[in-house]
Amino acid sequence: MARVFWFRRDLRLQDNVALNSAIVAAKQDGDAVVVPFYGVEIEDFNKLSGIRQWSLIASLDALGASVDRKLTIQHGDLAQSLITVAKAAGASTVHATRAFDPSGVSEQNRVGLALKAAGIHMQLDDSYYAVPPGTIAKGDGTPYKVYTPFFRAWFENGWQSPVQLEPGVKWVEPVACHGRPIATKSAPFRVRAGEDFALRTFERFKSRALFNYDELRNRADLSGTSHLSHALAFGEIHPRTILQDLADSGGHNVFRKEIAWREFYADVLWQNPDSLTEYYEPKFARMRYDTGATAEAKLAAWQQGKTGFPMVDAGMRQLLADGWMHNRVRMIVASFLVKDLHLEWQQGAAWFEEHLSDFDPASNAHGWQWTAGSGTDASPYYRVFNPVLQGYKFDPDGNYVRKYVPELAHIAGKDVHEPWNLIDGLAHGYPAPIVDHKTERDEALRRLDELKTN
Repeated sequence: MARVFWFRRDLRLQDNVALNSAIVAAKQDGDAVVVPFYGVEIEDFNKLSGIRQWSLIASLDALGASVDRKLTIQHGDLAQSLITVAKAAGASTVHATRAFDPSGVSEQNRVGLALKAAGIHMQLDDSYYAVPPGTIAKGDGTPYKVYTPFFRAWFENGWQSPVQLEPGVKWVEPVACHGRPIATKSAPFRVRAGEDFALRTFERFKSRALFNYDELRNRADLSGTSHLSHALAFGEIHPRTILQDLADSGGHNVFRKEIAWREFYADVLWQNPDSLTEYYEPKFARMRYDTGATAEAKLAAWQQGKTGFPMVDAGMRQLLADGWMHNRVRMIVASFLVKDLHLEWQQGAAWFEEHLSDFDPASNAHGWQWTAGSGTDASPYYRVFNPVLQGYKFDPDGNYVRKYVPELAHIAGKDVHEPWNLIDGLAHGYPAPIVDHKTERDEALRRLDELKTN
C-alpha cells in the first residue's frame, strides 16, 4: 500500500525522520511506494516578494530532481489536494513532519481533520528542530524564559544523530502535477536553493569562516556568517546535520549557540503562540508609539533605506536587493525603528516577513521583540543602538555601506558613516538624517519612564 509524504518546511531527503517513517511503512506494506507531495496555496504564494517566490520555486525544483521528477505539486485547497492524491494512490496514511508554529499547527490540524473525515490517517513525526519545542523545561516543568539556562538544558539534553535516507523507496506520481507555481514578481538575481546547495554551503562555511565565527560573525563587511538561514527556513538542511559536525572550539561553540537561539525562539513561540504578533511582555502594548502621516512617512523612509543613517539604510537596501540581511544589521535597523522612530515592532516584523527569503516565524517575531525590549532574555528597553557607532564598529572601513548605498560611494573609509560632516557628503542625493538620534534616544527613555509610572 502506498504512503503519501507531505513535504512542508522540510524540503530535503537526508536526515528526514518523518520521510523515513513513510518509507519504512511503505516497505512493510510490501510495495515501498511513496508519493512525494507538496501543496501550494496560490493566493498566499502571490503575496510573497519576488525573492521569496523564486526561493520556493528553486527549492521545489531541486526537490523534484531528487525524487526523479515524481514530486506531485498541487495548487488549490491543501486538504482536498491531499485527499485526491491519497485516494488516487490507494494510500490510507499521509506522513509529515510536525510543525510547532501557530500557522503550521493550525494547518496540520485543519488538514488532519479533513483527512480523518475522508478515512485517511495523518501521521506526524519529528520537527524542524534538533530538540522539538516543548521538550526542554525547568525542574518544576515550566518553560524557560531566558536563553542562557535554556541553552545549558538544551545542550545537556542533546539530540539524535542525523539519519540517512531509507533505501529502496519507489517514488510515484499518481495524478498530474500542476507544476511549480509561476512567479508573479521578479527577483534581482538568480536564486539558488535546494538540499545539495545547502550541503555545499555548509561545507564552504566550515572551510571559510566557522573557525573564526566567534570573531567575525558581527562584521557586516565580511563574509563571516554561515549563509544557511535560507536552507534552515526551507528545511533543506536539518540542524542535526549541522550540529553533528561542530566541535569544542571558540567558533564552533558560538555557532552552536546561534543554532540554540533558533531553537529557543521556537520553544518560546510554542509556549506563547500569541507572541507571534502580540507583546511577550504585555506592558509594552501600553507604551506611547507614533502614528499618523508623519509616522507613516518615517516608516516608508526606513523601508526603502532612506533614513539618512548609512548603516540603517545599507541594511534595508540589502534586504530589498538580496532578500537577506546580516544578523547584526537586523538588530541595528530594528532598534532604529522602535527606539528612534517610535514605531511598533510588528510593523518591522511584517516588512521582514514580506521580504526575507529566510523568514522563520519564531526567529522573526522574537528577534524583533528581543531588540524592542519587549521579549525574552536580558535585553532591556533602554539598550538603544547608536546607528553611527554601530557602523564604525561593525563596518569599520565603510565597505558594507558603500556596497548598498551608491550615493555614498565617493566617500572613502569610515567617514561614510557620517556623510553630513563632509562638504560633499550629501552631494549625490543621499538624504540628511530624518531624526536626531540623541534626541530620540532620550524620548524613548522618557516613554519607558511613563510606562513604569502608569
